[in-house]
Amino acid sequence: MDRTPISTHIILIIGALFMTLPVWVAFATSTHAPETILREGLQFWPGPHLVETYNEVLFVEGGVMKQVTATTMLQNSMILGIGFAIGKVIISMLAAYAIVYFRFRLGVPLFWVIFMTLLLPLEVRIIPSYEVVANMGLLDTQTGLILPLIASATGTFFFRQFFRSVPDELLEAARLDGATAWGFFKDILVPLSRTMIAAILIIMFVVGWNQYLWPLIMTTKEENYTLVIGIKQIYQVLNEGGELPQFQKAFALTILATLPPVLVVLIFQRWFVKGLVESEK
Repeated sequence: MDRTPISTHIILIIGALFMTLPVWVAFATSTHAPETILREGLQFWPGPHLVETYNEVLFVEGGVMKQVTATTMLQNSMILGIGFAIGKVIISMLAAYAIVYFRFRLGVPLFWVIFMTLLLPLEVRIIPSYEVVANMGLLDTQTGLILPLIASATGTFFFRQFFRSVPDELLEAARLDGATAWGFFKDILVPLSRTMIAAILIIMFVVGWNQYLWPLIMTTKEENYTLVIGIKQIYQVLNEGGELPQFQKAFALTILATLPPVLVVLIFQRWFVKGLVESEK
């Protein structure tokens, strides 16, 4: 086997340091007292207040109205991320299945209409989406947070490409066995799509977890805040308050917001890579 040049390892190490150094600085700073941070700025080495800071952030109610903890915001973010991912996978698989296996005249044009929605970011459609959710009485609810976001052109595209790679012989064999359209989808396509489902779930979970603008508009009660919104709110409180800024809490929230997506990617990275590169069955 060819030996990898040392320069390649050096480049990878530099890139890894470049990506992880801000996270380390945020973690190290979160373990110091607010007086130290205010006097000396960002810290590069851990301090003595690790347990105290994270215990206070996780379990002591804070925020503008002193009604929410990081544990509650973590729970809200987890519900949003999981619901966002599962909803997008289900809708995308059903849409792709209809486009690939049901021969109707407008199948291809409808797919490209769906695909072109990638050109319309959430900011473009946020006002009509908000109006629809408000008329349905879903403001400040988990359903209102998740439901308008579950349609996915990206997921539909990936599942369409995957379904097109499935041999036609499987469909013919299923027909000979008397399988219905739903049976073919449930018993054959879904098991074959496990790695693709895993890859899309990971991507969509991270995207859902990092949502900021939509939860910011949809939630007005602190108990419904996600962790990303909580970070913004705590910085606002720190800047507007008259007390000593508790920047260590803001950095602690940032670290807590980073952990779940990182853990999901690290644990399921094998499925993630396999799902994106696997096309032949």
